[in-house]
Amino acid sequence: MTVSIFSRFAALCGGTILAVSCGTQQTPVPQIRVIPKPVSIAEGEGVFKLKSGMTVSADSSLAPAARYLAEALEASSALQLEPAQSGKKGNIDLRLGLTNDNPEAYSLTVDENGIAIQGATPRGVLMGIATLRQLVPVDPKDSRIPYVSVTDAPRFDWRGAHLDVSRHFYTADQVKDFIDLMAIYKLNKFHWHLTDDQGWRIEIKQYPLLTEKGAWRKFDKNDRQCMRMAAEEDNPDLLIPQELTRIENGDTLYGGFYTQDEIREVVAYAAARGIDVIPELDMPGHLMGAQQGYPWITCNGESSWGESFSSPLCPGKDSALMFAKNVYSEVFSLFPYEYVHLGADEVEKTNWKACPDCQARIGKYGLKDENELQAWFVHDMERHFNANGKKLIGWDEIVDGGLSPTATITWWRDWAPKAVVTATAQGNKVIVCPDFLLYLDFAEQARDLKRIYDTEPTTYRADWNLTPQQKANIRGIQANTWCERIPSVRRMQYQILPRLLAHSEIAWVQPEAKDWEDFQRRFVAQADYFDRRGINYRVPDLTGFNDINVFVDTAVVEAKCILPNIRVRYTTDGSFPNAESPLYTGPITITESTKFIFRPFRPDGTAGAMQTAEYRKEDYSPAQALPEKKMEDGIRMVYREFKGRKCAEIGEAKVVRNYTLDSVGVPSGLEGWLGLVYEGYVEIPADGVYTFALTSNDGSMLYVDDERLIDNDGPHGDTRLTAQRALAGGWHKIRVEYFDMNNGGMLSLKWASPNETALRTLTGFKHW
Repeated sequence: MTVSIFSRFAALCGGTILAVSCGTQQTPVPQIRVIPKPVSIAEGEGVFKLKSGMTVSADSSLAPAARYLAEALEASSALQLEPAQSGKKGNIDLRLGLTNDNPEAYSLTVDENGIAIQGATPRGVLMGIATLRQLVPVDPKDSRIPYVSVTDAPRFDWRGAHLDVSRHFYTADQVKDFIDLMAIYKLNKFHWHLTDDQGWRIEIKQYPLLTEKGAWRKFDKNDRQCMRMAAEEDNPDLLIPQELTRIENGDTLYGGFYTQDEIREVVAYAAARGIDVIPELDMPGHLMGAQQGYPWITCNGESSWGESFSSPLCPGKDSALMFAKNVYSEVFSLFPYEYVHLGADEVEKTNWKACPDCQARIGKYGLKDENELQAWFVHDMERHFNANGKKLIGWDEIVDGGLSPTATITWWRDWAPKAVVTATAQGNKVIVCPDFLLYLDFAEQARDLKRIYDTEPTTYRADWNLTPQQKANIRGIQANTWCERIPSVRRMQYQILPRLLAHSEIAWVQPEAKDWEDFQRRFVAQADYFDRRGINYRVPDLTGFNDINVFVDTAVVEAKCILPNIRVRYTTDGSFPNAESPLYTGPITITESTKFIFRPFRPDGTAGAMQTAEYRKEDYSPAQALPEKKMEDGIRMVYREFKGRKCAEIGEAKVVRNYTLDSVGVPSGLEGWLGLVYEGYVEIPADGVYTFALTSNDGSMLYVDDERLIDNDGPHGDTRLTAQRALAGGWHKIRVEYFDMNNGGMLSLKWASPNETALRTLTGFKHW
């Protein structure tokens, strides 16, 4: 990226840029704050004032783009643009003709003559419009755009965002808002998860009961959990939207669906913004929504739950296969894009083992077992897709049965890396969307935004070892939002922002162009846009403290936020901070143990997530008296055969093997269900307060001198907790318990001495 010295100075200032002439300070020039980062951006001196009544000229093929631009600027900045007279250049000029092999390449120029956007194709012009939308100030009273020259093109052609509307339903207008957010940040593939166990959301005229019955449900366990969380977290965004409920025969039903006309409207709305829509109707599993009206599509004619997942469609029945094909035939006519997503993940096969029809199908085609029966179903559906001019995408489980040359996989199972290696080696395209990183419904941890930003999609797993040709088969990257615990639009926005911005940048820019510090500065400006537009987002975690903080005499309490417009309030009595709670204005000195609850508040008064910082006044924990027998290097690890959900139960499981390791972590080659216990001693060089950070996926516990310091127990994704302990110089015992529920195995223990500002891996263990 090329940036002028003036631009770099502006970035370092982090706010508005002051234009100074003849010693007189003038009105600040709006800053350049584009996400994702353009390939090349050079600022000039001066501004172009965009006003209502100005005109837009465009090639005839770009008339839809001109309409989209006018509608977007009127909605965001109350600017009303007019079409230019035939043959005349407008104040904003949209043109084709850019020479670039990338169809989404564009150039944008703002100078004294106006605004010019040129694209290699209409899609490129739309990408230029996305940049212009970010350059136009949000303040309707200020329509000045800095002079700038941008040349830009994306790295990946698949920059996706997925939304699950089955677990909780979002109206067509709300889906359009999601798509518009995608458009601003140049995400171009909308993966629309339309059906699942919890609801069928698309009208299929041949099977009307799919929506008459399958689109509505009584409150389920996730709905009730959302309502409990709303009270526990003092958060109305977790409440079930009452406008999506109805009373039927005395029961409260919750749900909704899209008519085929609404589907067409959404698809057209996306197309106008350069976004392709990929529908997913998940089969053969995750199909309880369909079974409410048509139970005969299962093996036993019942809608039920198996050992792990719901009863799937019966691939042994010709009638069930015809149902699936008829449904998809209607879907094909609604979605013009060439790809359709079959799903095909998490299929419960126990019914198939007991089903005469399925066993007959296995015998007829010489299949080995039910796993090959699933592969047969996928291939049968793919033939139907191809016969109707469509290409199949499926979750990475479809690799197990072999892939056709045209099939594409969305790789989500972080713990199944071989799927990517196999698919790319065969020449199939892969869309990377690992659940541990890019499932935006997972609770955001303090490190997650940077983890996403630092990700390189083609080397996400070190054990892939992909060749250059295999890397070329990584078509792109996608962020997924599953909505079991996301009942409202505001909660959905909170879950995806700002992580979606980091995702958009790694999907667009080349790896060498990424700049984390610069991204943070640009995000600060984007947060102002969200505040002014009423878009919810998660305020990044406050910093300056650990989960548990220890001091011996006095402590200075600090709570820092990267967003300058955030006000932080706090309590020390255990109550939830509200708008009347004390305002944090600077460091607080304490001399006694105190438990702080901090909460950020946005300019409109919206309360963010609460963070607890416990400060404990302690004496130094004495060093351990060790036996005289000689100790050996390393920490001892015991591997147990464990399939539980609590660290306390690991000790009851059968021992498989003992290890000696340099540090706390999962040994190479260990995978699946794990129960691991580590014990060793470390020598503390001097009295002081030491910081420990325990990160795991799933549960873990840290004990120092047999006293629990960090409780990171229970099933969860990558989660880091930090705590401090006052330790006297000498030897201290370290014990870590950890379990993994076949999720890939992730565990680390880091620490920092009193004089260190950065955490490092804890090593130097001894054991006997």
